[in-house]
Amino acid sequence: MYSALSHAHSGLRWVVLFLLVFAIFNAFTRKTVYEKKDKMIYLFSMVFLHIQLLIGLVLYFISDKVSFASGWMKEPLYRFYGMEHFLGMVIAIVLVTIGRKKAEKASEPVKKHKIIRVYYVIGLIIVLASIPWPFREALVGKWF
Repeated sequence: MYSALSHAHSGLRWVVLFLLVFAIFNAFTRKTVYEKKDKMIYLFSMVFLHIQLLIGLVLYFISDKVSFASGWMKEPLYRFYGMEHFLGMVIAIVLVTIGRKKAEKASEPVKKHKIIRVYYVIGLIIVLASIPWPFREALVGKWF
């Protein structure tokens, strides 16, 4: 079960990144109109982030990469997965969710897209910083 969830979580990362970039691109290019299509793009980005969170929470509690034994903060692998990755992703998901809700409540299409741009870009930056990329030596990350 752990292997399947780990692969799903790792592979779904690319879907989430694509959807976030697509939503941001949409928010930058569509300024005067806010249609149902725009709403769906922003919604799917947020939903897939939440799915990632649910899979990640299961992995958080069953993974051997998360350990709270004494001195876990001194070990880069345990610190990253136990705190940095978890908190970074939760903060990014909260920002994207808040941004989508604020955009939904805004009255003008221009303002809706601007709110999405700000919150989704900040969320994307935090997601990119929190992913265990393979070039981050101590984290043993993989591309897939």
